[in-house]
Amino acid sequence: MVAMRPLFLFLLLTLVILAESNAPVSRRDAVVEQLHGAKVEDPYRWLEDIDSQQTKAWVEAQNRHARQHLDKLPGRDGLQKRLAAVYQFTRSQPLSLGNNTFAGILKRGGSLFYLRQDGSQNQPVLYVKGASGAERVLIDPNTLSKEGTAALSSWAPSPDGRWLAYGVAEAGSDWQQWYVREVETGKDLPDKLEWIKFASPVWTPDSAGFYYGRFPQPEGALLTAANYHNKLYYHRLRAAQSADTLIYERPDQKEWSFTPWPAGDGSYLLILVSHGTRRDRMVFVKDLRNPGGKVTEVVREFAGRFVPLENKGSAVTFHTTYKAPRGRIISMDVARGGLAQAREIIPEAGEALQQAVFTGGHFVAEYLQDAKSAIRIHLPDGKLFREVKLPGAGNAAWSLGLPDQTEQFFSFTGFLSPMTIYRYDWASGKSAPLFSGRLPFDPEAFETRQVFYPAKDGTKIPMFVTAKKGLRLDGRNAALLYGYGGFNVSLLPSFNPLYIAWMEMGGVVAVANLRGGGEYGEAWHAAGMKQNKQNVFDDFIAAAEWLITNKYTAKEKLAILGASNGGLLVGACLNQRPDLFGAAIPQVGVMDMLRFHKFTIGRAWVSDYGSPDEAADFAVLRKYSPLHNIRKGVSYPATLVMTADHDDRVVPSHSFKYAAALQHAQEGRAPILIRIETSAGHGAGKPTSKRIEEGVDMLAFLRDALKM
Repeated sequence: MVAMRPLFLFLLLTLVILAESNAPVSRRDAVVEQLHGAKVEDPYRWLEDIDSQQTKAWVEAQNRHARQHLDKLPGRDGLQKRLAAVYQFTRSQPLSLGNNTFAGILKRGGSLFYLRQDGSQNQPVLYVKGASGAERVLIDPNTLSKEGTAALSSWAPSPDGRWLAYGVAEAGSDWQQWYVREVETGKDLPDKLEWIKFASPVWTPDSAGFYYGRFPQPEGALLTAANYHNKLYYHRLRAAQSADTLIYERPDQKEWSFTPWPAGDGSYLLILVSHGTRRDRMVFVKDLRNPGGKVTEVVREFAGRFVPLENKGSAVTFHTTYKAPRGRIISMDVARGGLAQAREIIPEAGEALQQAVFTGGHFVAEYLQDAKSAIRIHLPDGKLFREVKLPGAGNAAWSLGLPDQTEQFFSFTGFLSPMTIYRYDWASGKSAPLFSGRLPFDPEAFETRQVFYPAKDGTKIPMFVTAKKGLRLDGRNAALLYGYGGFNVSLLPSFNPLYIAWMEMGGVVAVANLRGGGEYGEAWHAAGMKQNKQNVFDDFIAAAEWLITNKYTAKEKLAILGASNGGLLVGACLNQRPDLFGAAIPQVGVMDMLRFHKFTIGRAWVSDYGSPDEAADFAVLRKYSPLHNIRKGVSYPATLVMTADHDDRVVPSHSFKYAAALQHAQEGRAPILIRIETSAGHGAGKPTSKRIEEGVDMLAFLRDALKM
């Protein structure tokens, strides 16, 4: 018996280790559907009911299992201390309106309104600076909740600068509640508006009220119910939402959404019609001088992007991709003639026109030169006036100014420079930061280089690689490869404190500009959507192989990262090439490509993915769907799936089902974990404290998985 004791202890210890490392067993149901003649199993369908007791118990068990692994990883205290320190810097925040991103500063009624976030503040603060030059806090979202999970989701000062309409989102939800604040006193009016998503208030020229789009109150679970029948309303100050005037609706087109744009003195209202996430728009116009008049359909097809810039009466200039896939600026009379008599002001260039504004009597156009910003100022007749000298190779966005505004601003960010607002001088062409602050790291210790690598079909793909200066290309470096590749979204240089901490650990950061994005215009986007989606995965896999071949890293030292559509990217590539990576982190990913259109705003993604209800699209989607291509008998690399319980854009059941399936299939010893954040959503408005917590988990997980 004495001789047997060591063996007994060894077996007992082995069982304890396995008990700690093995993931919870997830119930598998016999759910099978016949879709387009194919048998599709969905054993984890029950996890789609995110409010059920069974799902809640599963979430608790998975989070407990993840914490058992993550909390025992060495060096967490040091990582937490350093990452928290890296967040101690002053930064601006962008102003996002639809698919357009502008510098987070506006001048209205002689006052400046701007966002600034200092140090470890959970949320950016909205400031106002009047003629006296003294700034004061107008809205501090950090005071709205103890956990810092209430975020300022949208904001718009009235043209006279007297009022501010603003939206608040709770716990990362896409749903917003809107309020109106008097700028001088800082007090709110009784106005409260609900059931708003993906919209911003658009004031009338007289500052008496604003237009906005909203959805009906959803039927069913708030976080998962599908959103249809967007309607356009007008809200007058101090009125109840129930008294708002319905401006336009289309009961026959439940998937359309409407964005308003008042022209000139308010005589005309443009109604920009969108369908899904595609950036193509139809343009309708309502003559407000005739309240009972019909809405005129000026552009009746989704023929290109149409973004209004300025107008003189009914003559409106647009940034458009109509007959110009890389973008141009045209003028057309929306009351007479329309596209048939459109006049070109700035023709299509060799680079993609990312966006444009009309301010200070000039057109300011932002072009993309191999995924880097270039700003050009044009005279009203379209002639080039000046190119703006930027602080470096990075991502710039101009402020949404007024036609007669002389004070100009833009924001700039790069991999080694946080987002900063610059004041631009028209006369000299020089610029200077609006705010200054000390960085908690040495940017001179790192460098960014841009490389171009061949895709599987020979297409040249750009990629940014950032690391410590003097990096030895010996194949021993840990590398983190990030990608997105979809929805015409361009991955331009941007600052991420997580990357700084990672590179200080000796890691390499690589960001690949995959097809499906908008870096080279609509053709680049189309090459990675619907039937061409496999190109995106091939481009990402080719990026990994290039990094390995050129000895930036090795297979066992390479991790892949992506969020949302990028989470889909990571999941698909993990299935297709599990041998190529040492670790993977898919965040808030679209993982079930056969049911994504059934929840919240998922039906809008059909424009990029195709529809599972169509046989031809179904065949493509099933072939790469992350959930449906996990294979038994495969040793998958260490994987940390990340989602949030309040994600009402990509509902968390995508990640729940994917993690359960991957854990069931895993044949290797590498951990398959799912980290489910509480009181958080898809990413927007996530407080700094939660970003630091998840960043520590990510860094500790990667350091362990890649044996750094």
